[in-house]
Amino acid sequence: MAYRSISPSVIRRLPRYYRFLEDLKAQGITRISSAELSKKMGLTASQIRQDLNCFGGFGQQGYGYNVQLLTGEIAKILGLDKPQKLIIIGMGNLGRTIATHIRFDNKGYELIGLFDQKESLIGQVVHNLPIRSMSSIDEFCKENSPTAAVLCIPKESAEAISYKLVKLGIKGFLNFSHYDLGLAYPGISVENVHFGDKLMVLSYKMHNDK
Repeated sequence: MAYRSISPSVIRRLPRYYRFLEDLKAQGITRISSAELSKKMGLTASQIRQDLNCFGGFGQQGYGYNVQLLTGEIAKILGLDKPQKLIIIGMGNLGRTIATHIRFDNKGYELIGLFDQKESLIGQVVHNLPIRSMSSIDEFCKENSPTAAVLCIPKESAEAISYKLVKLGIKGFLNFSHYDLGLAYPGISVENVHFGDKLMVLSYKMHNDK
């Protein structure tokens, strides 16, 4: 089922719900009310009910939410039950850190390929995957059909590389390059990650949230 009419702000809260619910499951908690969940998440109970009602509600009056059921439903909404094949472009410090320390299997992805242009990195193994040359990416994509890519490359390289990847069938990007892909490819799903922007927002909060 598609949820195209759902507010982007609601969609952005879903992973947070999922994380908190996973923690509750790990603690052996089987049910929780919106009021109890609101205290843990720092949201109002009304906001939680409104968000979840966008997808059908899932709660029962007088009972609350079944933690395992709600976790599974949110996983389905986020597409975590249908993993996308993912590649990482750029295996410098950031790319290596992401490949090594981020669990993709519980976030809706299967990491299948690592790529870089630097000859000295080709053949090195990171998290059980060899780093491949960018010159082999056409053949790799045709054989393995990845649909998502993480870009850990300089801004000046992003335009040409992203264009190539879109032509090879990539439909979603997690983009650390500071080149705003969403402007270039309106039909492609993009999450642009700007650490500088986040630091400036943090600066604002530190000066004003008093």
